[in-house]
Amino acid sequence: MDSPIRIAIADDHAMFRQGLKSVLALQPSVSVVGEAERVDDIVPLLERSPCDILLLDLQMDRKVTADIAQLSSRAKIILLTANEDVDEAVTALREGAHGVVLKRFAVETLMDAVRTVAAGETWLPPRLQTRMASELRGATRITLTVRERDIVRLVARGLRNGEVAGKLFISEETVKTHLNNIFRKLNLRDRVELTLYAVRIGLIGVDERMPEG
Repeated sequence: MDSPIRIAIADDHAMFRQGLKSVLALQPSVSVVGEAERVDDIVPLLERSPCDILLLDLQMDRKVTADIAQLSSRAKIILLTANEDVDEAVTALREGAHGVVLKRFAVETLMDAVRTVAAGETWLPPRLQTRMASELRGATRITLTVRERDIVRLVARGLRNGEVAGKLFISEETVKTHLNNIFRKLNLRDRVELTLYAVRIGLIGVDERMPEG
């Protein structure tokens, strides 16, 4: 039998933490190993009780955006937020978060998010997927070559340049050249935006892995 997914919760609202624990308690495949109510308590919690996934409230005693990069080296992070702002979600992904769960839909979507992130993929609520896709709609009018589409598909699934090169039997330098051309052609800044583009045009599904950095 597989070991349960170890989960830690960092949220400054005791009632919300209790609600999350109640949802998780119904699932034999997960185990809550600890909780924190202040940002400064999170690292000691993770040192004391290592976990696979950290459910992290965006706004605790202070905003945690700047802490995501450090914390993501210790656990996969699912950000909990009441804010449906697209830029905020993209920033969290760039900093190293693996998922975003909107608080008002947490009961319905939490376990889907946990299973998805535990499997090495990225979870985004449908509302944010739609909004992000609409912001990238203009890029869908740009035509990519077959080779460029292959590279986008593999990069969006989380492969490094060397891994992409191996899959396509080309040099890593050629992959870099193609990526530079793709970013310029689509007016995209990084791999997160490239992945959102790939989802938008159907090169990968929304449940497939997104890049970790």
